[in-house]
Amino acid sequence: MQFYCENITTYQRLKTKEVNIGGLLLGNFHPIRVQTMTTTDTMNTEATVAQSIRCIEAGAELIRITAPSKNEAENLLNIKNELRRHGYHTPLVADIHFTPNAAEMAARIVEKVRINPGNYVDKKKFEQIEYSDAEYVEEIERIRERFTPLLKICKEYGTAMRIGTNHGSLSDRIMSRYGDTPIGMVESAMEFLRIARAESYHQIVLSMKSSNPQVMVQAYRLLIKTMFDEFGEIYPLHLGVTEAGDGEDGRIKSAIGIGSLLSDGIGDTIRVSLTEDPEFEIPVCNDLVKRLPRQLEKKHHIPVVDKLPYNPFEYKRRETFSVNNIGGKQVPVVVADMSKYEKIRPDHLQGIGYKYDSITDKWTIGDAAADYIFTGNQVLDFALPGTLKVIVYPAAWQQATDKSKYFPIFSDKGFSEAILKSEELNFVMIDCFSDETNINDFTFLETVANDATVVICLSTTHKYAIQAVRRIFIELLNRKIKNPVVLISDSAAQTPDEHLIHFAIETGSLFLEGMGDGICLGYSAAAQMNNMQISGRTYLPVNDINQFTNNTAFSILQATRTRISKTEYISCPSCGRTLFDLQETTAKIRAVTHHLKGVKIAIMGCIVNGPGEMADADFGYVGSGPGKITLYKGKEIVKRNINSEVAVEELIGLLKEHGAWVEK
Repeated sequence: MQFYCENITTYQRLKTKEVNIGGLLLGNFHPIRVQTMTTTDTMNTEATVAQSIRCIEAGAELIRITAPSKNEAENLLNIKNELRRHGYHTPLVADIHFTPNAAEMAARIVEKVRINPGNYVDKKKFEQIEYSDAEYVEEIERIRERFTPLLKICKEYGTAMRIGTNHGSLSDRIMSRYGDTPIGMVESAMEFLRIARAESYHQIVLSMKSSNPQVMVQAYRLLIKTMFDEFGEIYPLHLGVTEAGDGEDGRIKSAIGIGSLLSDGIGDTIRVSLTEDPEFEIPVCNDLVKRLPRQLEKKHHIPVVDKLPYNPFEYKRRETFSVNNIGGKQVPVVVADMSKYEKIRPDHLQGIGYKYDSITDKWTIGDAAADYIFTGNQVLDFALPGTLKVIVYPAAWQQATDKSKYFPIFSDKGFSEAILKSEELNFVMIDCFSDETNINDFTFLETVANDATVVICLSTTHKYAIQAVRRIFIELLNRKIKNPVVLISDSAAQTPDEHLIHFAIETGSLFLEGMGDGICLGYSAAAQMNNMQISGRTYLPVNDINQFTNNTAFSILQATRTRISKTEYISCPSCGRTLFDLQETTAKIRAVTHHLKGVKIAIMGCIVNGPGEMADADFGYVGSGPGKITLYKGKEIVKRNINSEVAVEELIGLLKEHGAWVEK
């Protein structure tokens, strides 16, 4: 395998082994399977069956149910029998964490079990232990002894297994040797996979989940390469961003992580983990899957690549020089497309982060305020906020009196032929392989190459949009062209979820690879912009549409960790282990902390998902018993078993104590 996927310049499914999950075939070019996880108490058979049915009717092809102990594992039989009695034969997956005996019981009942190698047999006490090579081998042998009985049961009963590594719950042993890294995640799974292969057990699916899409994508790519190099074959992959959250942020983070991999042909089953009822996850999964080509197109007119000029297994931002406030070491800029307004007024800027007070004649600028606006041919007739700049077509730029605020945008040919150009900043549009004209001719890049005034704007209407834009980036790297680049993406989608997914995948996937110094989102004429609603929030044309795209742009940069503009919430999807109303509590915490720019707060339903699953959160709010909450600073407990009625106030106190609180 040359890369981490079959072809870097087109879409082609990655070939994986076939796994049979109760008659549902996974991998080996079978359809990408959609799944979810119940949020009910597993001991409540009636509620779990009812919720499972809602998920199945929404389109779920696999239903995962938590089984943290033997009692829940035993009750899986009652749940399965009730579902079958109602005529539902969807395969069930038992979610196991700490208890091998529960896994062994569940493997005799359901069609698949999921184990986490970070806490199945291995221990997680956040201890740094130095292992000699001999001691490390002894630990592997201990795992082999405890893991082998489950493998034998799975072989006997025809039960499939997912080896599901989570970035936030790597064992102390793995952390001690590999650290909190993608390679540590991969090795954690590979240890268990090697043991399974030694037992001739191959009904295995693997996952590399993280709340950080950057880490997640690197880990999956590295896992693929590691499996192929070691075994010459690849096991099917379950994709998911763990603890993605809710609303737009949860959808964007999931779309970036899952969609980036799917677009490269990677992934055999997906689950979108939202802090919402599980049936709401299914439409988002379906929106992700339906974007993919139904068949491989041999003629795609994107020049082939023999070697990548960057390392796809680690993040390194492409080196650029600065043009004005774009590129170099500066955070990516956000460009708001306001060209659809007939006449732009000061109040129109409110949707993109600028609020004008006519009485005081002053602007209030928010943390998520766009850096530039594109107005087409309009030169504005009012004074702009101090930080905001305007992009216009060349003719309008020539009319503008304030050349420190207005900058022209050219086509590549228009720039080469222009007599008048800005001495400070010129935007140059480059189309990425939207047609078949001279696809191997890159001479057009010579016009802008390393011109100290040029910011390149990349866009495409190519079916394989990510590959098309990525291919231009590869050419820029190979030719050592260091101009900064703004990524432009237009959506022709029909629903808000589809818009979010389109924008997140087409731009977010490239930001994850260190490519991009700015982002501009817009709508094509075919887009549906009426009554857009996500999680109870409605967006209406036109001003609210600009707010929607502006918020989306900042959320994409936040999810890719390239520009932090707001509080980040790492929130697990509720499940049968959850000890409080997760959706209500998440909303309550968000309401009082959403102004804390750059602070990462984890909201976890139980001790299984925290502190391990909190990954790199700054503060944690974790259920520790009925009506009880434990608070964390990083992964250290600071307040244990607080009454839930006062826990949010105690969290605010903790934030203040550690200097993370600011008044609104």
